[in-house]
Amino acid sequence: MNRTLLVVEDDPRVAGFLVRGLRAEGYAPTAVGSAEAALPLLRRGGFDLALFDVMLPGQSGMALCQQIRAECLSLPVLMLTAMGSVQERVAGLRCGADDYLTKPFAFDELLARVEALLRRPAQRVEAEPMLAVGELVFDRSRMEVRRAGAAMPLTARELALLELLMSAPGRLFSRERILSNVWGLDADPLTNVVDVYVRRLRSKLDEPGMPSWITTVRGLGYRLDPPAANVPPD
Repeated sequence: MNRTLLVVEDDPRVAGFLVRGLRAEGYAPTAVGSAEAALPLLRRGGFDLALFDVMLPGQSGMALCQQIRAECLSLPVLMLTAMGSVQERVAGLRCGADDYLTKPFAFDELLARVEALLRRPAQRVEAEPMLAVGELVFDRSRMEVRRAGAAMPLTARELALLELLMSAPGRLFSRERILSNVWGLDADPLTNVVDVYVRRLRSKLDEPGMPSWITTVRGLGYRLDPPAANVPPD
């Protein structure tokens, strides 16, 4: 059976593109142009995932997401926005979105995000927005990080970087992927800002005498190693 998706997008051109592309990939998408039209459909149920544009006429996509979470509707939500600031992404995650994609985006990336959200077990979607790696716990609803119960003061950009790394412990993220996810598609690919922020994050995460939580793979990128890999040297 095809997975059912609700697309909430007020731009007919974008909505048509999404519906055609998703249908060609074997999904069963339904498109509406406002939060007011989407809400009764979401309450009725039957959708496996929803895509919300942030800027909608009347109620915004963020407000819609916040409302369905308040009503305990737990389907995964992918937020789409033309604005790629970290502050807006943080606000989107705080309102209950499971993932965030900045326009313009590659359709392949949209598909990858949709597939990743649909692979999550239902109980994980309901348990969101908590990420845990060892003694690190990332509360995505509050955009707060605690280590062994103690709050860690991180900037919005550091939070976005850590959230990406914690989303897949042990997975290697290229500098280009980190730059695109944390700084947006318009970021200068020649900048060293990723390396700068990794150093800042390490200075807050790492403890003296212990290996770094973040491993550098020279020429390829960075990964967050699970605690089992972070053992003191002999």
